[in-house]
Amino acid sequence: QVRMVESGGGLVQDGGSLRLSCAASGRSFSSYAMAWFRQAPGKEREFLATISRTGGTIYADSAKGRFAISRDNAKDTVYLQMNNLKPEDTAVYFCAAGPLTSVRTTQYAYWGQGTQVTVSS
Repeated sequence: QVRMVESGGGLVQDGGSLRLSCAASGRSFSSYAMAWFRQAPGKEREFLATISRTGGTIYADSAKGRFAISRDNAKDTVYLQMNNLKPEDTAVYFCAAGPLTSVRTTQYAYWGQGTQVTVSS
């Protein structure tokens, strides 16, 4: 089992930046693909980015050019650098772990509790 805790969310102005962190514990972090999703009120959970065990990445169109996912296997941590944030990026952001990279929530067995990101206009 993998336990994950997100941090780094908060309130930021339109055009600002945040870096989210997701610290994992439990079974070997390096053996999992990791991903970031977000969920706004009244909407479905949305895929943002995923990174494989070896560092390969896939991004949603909404994240390309503004968000960057990375991982540090020595620290059992995955990051999401978010730049040029917009009010429509306001949501709860979740990290997830699974056997392979995927854009689908059902492919990830382990989830963090989420961290709130609010972008003011």
